[in-house]
Amino acid sequence: MTSLVTVREDWHGDVPVARIEGEVDAANVADVAARLRGLMTNRAMRLVVDLAATSYLDSAGINLLFAIGEELRSRQQKLHLVVAEGSPVTRMLRLTSLDRAHPTHASVEEALAA
Repeated sequence: MTSLVTVREDWHGDVPVARIEGEVDAANVADVAARLRGLMTNRAMRLVVDLAATSYLDSAGINLLFAIGEELRSRQQKLHLVVAEGSPVTRMLRLTSLDRAHPTHASVEEALAA
């Protein structure tokens, strides 16, 4: 990973949670993609991606989330997103309709309870 982004993983039972901290762009999206795909298992019914600490998400990052969501959907699983209200990332999700394609939540706890 470049120093601009860190992906931390946590498991809540069979549900993986990926916390993306920093900036996701074309320079590091392949590394982020590998980390997210590494968390996709047949045991989990969903993947939670926590974007609350993500300060920047360009079109490569948006495209990655759409792709991950489609990959999960083809496996009868779901992508859940956690976003901080009012952040620039929230605006990007709304502009691209990513927030309509996949459930969004205000907290990891809310995403896990869904």
